Amino acid sequence: MWQTLTNAWREFGLGIGSVYLIDQALIRLSDQTRLRFYELMVQPITEPPLVAERYTRSFSYREIKAGDPEVDRMPARSDIKATRFEQGARCLGAFRGEEFVGYMWFTHDRYLEDEVRCVFDVHPTDSTVFDFDFYLFPEYRMGLAFIGLWEGANRYLYERGIRYTYSRITRFNTASRRAHDHLGWRRVGRAVFLKLWNFEWMIAGVKPYVHVSISPHKRVQIDLYPEVFSTDSENR
Repeated sequence: MWQTLTNAWREFGLGIGSVYLIDQALIRLSDQTRLRFYELMVQPITEPPLVAERYTRSFSYREIKAGDPEVDRMPARSDIKATRFEQGARCLGAFRGEEFVGYMWFTHDRYLEDEVRCVFDVHPTDSTVFDFDFYLFPEYRMGLAFIGLWEGANRYLYERGIRYTYSRITRFNTASRRAHDHLGWRRVGRAVFLKLWNFEWMIAGVKPYVHVSISPHKRVQIDLYPEVFSTDSENR
């Protein structure tokens, strides 16, 4: 137990490490109890290529649609994947030859978060998206697959007039945070959600700052604006 505590504090610091330990205790209590700590980020979509072609020429990309066999290989629950398609989310898959390497989901107008009761609205809808579940299969995480998937996503979105993508990263996912550091992302806020069965409490660094929900049908809405968050990021 002491080693678990010290390892968490060493990796995340005393404050964040304590939040991580509380979350791990809640996971053991029930699958309906969590303490989610998100970093909200914005990342520019730039004119490709991001890296030299020799690093990504072995990859190909295509949109994965409901009913495609690749959907069954995704680790998310079946009901969550169905809800994503129902809300209009799209999924871009990366392939190396015939091998399914990874994928990324995104929405144009709003994203109904599937971990907590929150909805992210992006503005303006014609040039921004919200991306989520950026996933690489474990056997591809040590090579060029991350930059390969992001290069494909960047190109796909840029060609469709998208200039910014918003997302949320779990504060405890240090590997993802390090990877995004190299791609020019900026943190634009933080949000912590305490989930105890039907009760949810949010405290955040963006409006509405605090929210309490006891109904599974009530979500807190967070609006994302490029001009607001660009200014906020520069001041941090």
